[in-house]
Amino acid sequence: MPFIMVVVLIDMISIGLMVPVLPHIVGQFTASNDEQTLGFLAVTLTFGIAQFFGSPILGALSDRFGRRPVLLLGFAGLALSFFVTAAATALWMLVAVRMFSGAMQSNISIANAYVADISPPEERARRFGLMGAMFGIGFILGPVIGGILGDIDVRLPFVVAGSMALLNWCYGFFVLPESLPKERRRAFEWRRANPVAALKGLAALKGVGALVWVIALASLAQFMLHMSWVLYTKFKFGWGPGQVGWSLFAVGVVSAISQGVLLRPLLARFTPQQLAVAGLSVAALSYLGFGLATQGWMLYAVILLGLIGGTAQAAMQSIVSNAADSTRQGQTLGAVTSLSSLMAVFAPVVALELLRWVAHRPPGDWLIGLPFFVCAALQLTAAIVAWRFFRTHQSLRAQPVSA
Repeated sequence: MPFIMVVVLIDMISIGLMVPVLPHIVGQFTASNDEQTLGFLAVTLTFGIAQFFGSPILGALSDRFGRRPVLLLGFAGLALSFFVTAAATALWMLVAVRMFSGAMQSNISIANAYVADISPPEERARRFGLMGAMFGIGFILGPVIGGILGDIDVRLPFVVAGSMALLNWCYGFFVLPESLPKERRRAFEWRRANPVAALKGLAALKGVGALVWVIALASLAQFMLHMSWVLYTKFKFGWGPGQVGWSLFAVGVVSAISQGVLLRPLLARFTPQQLAVAGLSVAALSYLGFGLATQGWMLYAVILLGLIGGTAQAAMQSIVSNAADSTRQGQTLGAVTSLSSLMAVFAPVVALELLRWVAHRPPGDWLIGLPFFVCAALQLTAAIVAWRFFRTHQSLRAQPVSA
């Protein structure tokens, strides 16, 4: 666990560096808020499409050849994409490099498969929570550093991020051990690696079923938040890269505490199913609060709700992982990432189009929060579907996990 946690931490810091500044780089090649929104839509849409097709293939390859070589491939692709972004001279270059990055980079799903390899089923929820804490710490450090560097030069964070991705490649090559023994590997089959077959296989797993819809709805809401945050805070509160970075710092702190500290005692009292429903419900309230905020400081108050909402992701990952056998963790968690990537295809189309409808409104207007109101409805629907699924599948309601 310490080895893979370090890998994830460095990976998330490098990714977090670009969050506050990517929309502003797009803005260098556009002349208005509408054009900037459309340009950002094109950049994010191509990434999501490429990852949708690439994630199940990389997941299946990791089941065949091991986690370590696929992680190294992802780090190399990530480093190259950051350096090319820093040197981009036209919008089409940003679109092309994000497509390449999406196809090559499936580090999160492979890292989760790595954790599943080395963890007994009853430990997975807690350990996925530790991984979530690493994501949170990465987003504590990455966006703040990216915001500070972005105030100097919006391209500088990408140079630093590329250097960190190379550092992660070196760490993975020289230090990170392989987690999947050869006797637990399975042959690669194209018919199972395509995204449609991977999603069908995910839905067919006993104990998952309708939870595919829960993952889809929650992922769509989460990606809509990601797509909207920088432009939303700019249009409504006039925030720049530095202020966005500090807000994401707060998100990272809450995520790290939620999944790294609170999850363990919560799992001692509640089942992953109960935590999933509670987390999804609280997340719905959080999205509503983001949209209704009338001043920037209010966003920080809403972020605190994430202390409970952050438990849903680790709980859902453990439920899905425990439904798959030990030879299919890469394919299964790759399918989850592919499903999330499919939502990442729809999210910018929906979120940024909603934002375009209200971008002309004056700063502070409550209607600028329209994307977040839709997110709240999606999360509430996910919570209801999950609650009904768990209620009708009583056998899944296991005793609380031993801490």
